[in-house]
Amino acid sequence: MRELVIISGKGGTGKTSLTATFAAMAENAIFCDADVDASDLHLLLNPEIRERNDFMGGALAFILPDECTQCGNCLELCRFEAISEHFVVDPIACEGCGVCVDLCPQEAINFPIQKCGEWYISDTRYGTMVHARLGIAEENSGKLVSLVRQQATAVAEKEGRDLILTDGPPGIGCPVIAAIGGATALLIVVEPTVSGLHDMSRVADLAKHFQVPGLVCINKYDLNTGMSGKIEEFARERNMELVGRIPFDPEFTRAMVQKKNVLEFAPHSPTTATVRQVWEKILSSTAMNRLGLKDMSKAIR
Repeated sequence: MRELVIISGKGGTGKTSLTATFAAMAENAIFCDADVDASDLHLLLNPEIRERNDFMGGALAFILPDECTQCGNCLELCRFEAISEHFVVDPIACEGCGVCVDLCPQEAINFPIQKCGEWYISDTRYGTMVHARLGIAEENSGKLVSLVRQQATAVAEKEGRDLILTDGPPGIGCPVIAAIGGATALLIVVEPTVSGLHDMSRVADLAKHFQVPGLVCINKYDLNTGMSGKIEEFARERNMELVGRIPFDPEFTRAMVQKKNVLEFAPHSPTTATVRQVWEKILSSTAMNRLGLKDMSKAIR
């Protein structure tokens, strides 16, 4: 079993559209949406939920009025000003650090674990999908990403799948770190802009730190061919394989409006042929091949 995680240095580069299209080209695979803060792979794969589970994240303090002596110790200790002068905890301001709980002399503060979201195992037209939804303004997204990936691995083992195709979160923060650790390879989707190159360099540093091989795909490369050339040069300097250049094409947007991937929406377009070539290059890349990943592409009628 191998896992390909598709990431980017910023949101909006087209990684989810590519993930959905790769899903249509992959055989014996399951799909994982690890972008739990802003999940949207379900918009293109239209999953039917088979199993629904609560995600229990951090705890929030709650002062028991009948036991509180209003000594003021918690007011002095709280660095987030989450406790009012009437000794009521503001659930929005509370960071769940637990200092007030541990140091309350009367033990008058409860610290219950909160439901922060849900995670799902669903059926799609291409296979099983594991995904999640984090609650509004909730934290612990990194923990939820790890949980989703663990469940995807368990489902893949149970179903005898060879590949986990993961739509990762953007950036370089905690959710990204949780999404890439232990992956077989990363596909970094980058746009040909100055900020795109900068964001790509940060993701490349992160991949190097966690010793995960990186592949590069330039999306909308023809909008700035000069910058695309600089991205290719950077990829060579960092020993990352360039697996493709995808032109700007409004068909991607039209496909999303119809809740389809570009392969379904425009199966015979030149852009679709290019994306298919990118997928084949990913499967034959050094990063994937050296670990024995067999060809899992299939013809789409």
